[in-house]
Amino acid sequence: MGVINTLAELEKIYSTPPALASKAKEIGFISAHYRKLIEASPFAILATSGPEGLDCSPRGDKAGFVRVQDERTLVLPDRRGNNRIDSLRNILSDSRVALLFLIPGSGTTFRVNGKAVISADPELLASFAVEEKPPRTAIVISVEAAYFQCARAIVRSNLWDAAYHADAAMLPSPGNILQSLPESQIDGRAYDADWPGRAEKTLW
Repeated sequence: MGVINTLAELEKIYSTPPALASKAKEIGFISAHYRKLIEASPFAILATSGPEGLDCSPRGDKAGFVRVQDERTLVLPDRRGNNRIDSLRNILSDSRVALLFLIPGSGTTFRVNGKAVISADPELLASFAVEEKPPRTAIVISVEAAYFQCARAIVRSNLWDAAYHADAAMLPSPGNILQSLPESQIDGRAYDADWPGRAEKTLW
């Protein structure tokens, strides 16, 4: 199987040193240019780690939904979800987090690593209210590393090219998936039929 077990083995395969730009782009704060990337992004992926393992959670809202409070602090509102609170549970036991921001139409992605706390401050939450509905909590991230990622993955995947988008009709729906699970007692057809109305009422 050719499993790599040591750093020496790995470095032998990746023997070419990183380009100068790969090192220079990483800084410990949010620069003016990096702030523009965050403010243009309507979608980010939040990675956390806890006693039960890793979690990678999609977060989406209107562009700029992650607030740059200052050059070393980001605030992410915790909008309505499925109430599993996997990411929040993890943060309570391990404050390390990572964010990956995507910007529709751009090949550039942006990454932040840092440490987080969960805030229930009423004034902070009120400042994130949409349709008079504040989030129940917010994740406050102290930035430790910030850098953009080159566009190769976006280019290879044709992510923003509609010609390569999947046909939703050819994919299993959430209801299909739920009904097929061994322990499920969910009516898949009813679940799918209810989803649009349920989403509209619980988006915020």
